Formats: sequence, C-alpha cells, structure tokens
Amino acid sequence: MHIKNQRKKKQVDVAENTPILWVLRDHLDLVGTKFGCGIGQCGACTIHLDGIAIKSCSTPVSSVGDKAITTIEGLSEKGDHPVQHAWIEHDVAQCGYCQAGQIMSAASLLNEKPNPTDMEIDTAMNGNICRCGTYIRIKKAIKTAATASS
Repeated sequence: MHIKNQRKKKQVDVAENTPILWVLRDHLDLVGTKFGCGIGQCGACTIHLDGIAIKSCSTPVSSVGDKAITTIEGLSEKGDHPVQHAWIEHDVAQCGYCQAGQIMSAASLLNEKPNPTDMEIDTAMNGNICRCGTYIRIKKAIKTAATASS
C-alpha cells in the first residue's frame, strides 16, 4: 500500500485495517504522533488527512487512499508554524504528551476558520484531552496564532 506523508509517497506492507497511527510510528518512524486511548477519544493521535484533523488510532490505513497525511513532524519544516510559536509563547505544555494532537487540531481549526470564536475553539478542541488541564492556555495560544496568521 502506498501512503503520501509529508508530501512524500511511501510504500508500506501492512494489513488494510491497521490504524494509521501504527503505520506512522512502526513503519515510518514518525513517533511525534502519540498513542493515548486507542478508541479515538483523547486526541493524542491527531493528524491531518488532506488538512482535516482526524484521530489516527481509529482510522484504518485503507481509508487514506490518495489523501495527504501530515503529522506534527510535517506541520512546518523548522517547527515555526504560528500555532507552535503560540504554544511556546503561552507555555502551554506541561507533561507534553497530548501536545502534538492539540497542535494538529488547532492548526486544522485555523486553516478552516482563521479567526475562530471561543465556541468554535471549544468545539474544535473538544476531542483533545489534556490531563494537565492547560485548556485556558490552549485557548489563548489559539487566539494568538489566529492573530499572527491574519
């Protein structure tokens, strides 16, 4: 099976029902995407599929087709995406485990809605759990990234 990741097409030999998460981590050595729950509820495994945030732990690789996969490693070449800058500015991360998924969800939101309302931020980020409870800083960082991107 061929998958297009970070603008490069790669051949992987996996079962069609293998979750994208495990293809990324075990076959492509892209370990920035984390395993959290395995049932698509915590958001630690969030990636972009053609720019849309999805939960990679519950999405089979067979559903990818010709769609482009972007992981946290491919969000920006130098880690300089506006969301990443805002995360640092607002000191969002504590343990950091959920942050790749949080950043990917936030980046997808800002691609779709460059100036989201508080409700739109809450709705978009609802599928991402932060056990450290940095939700207020996450929202502030998203607003800062929106301002920086506009």
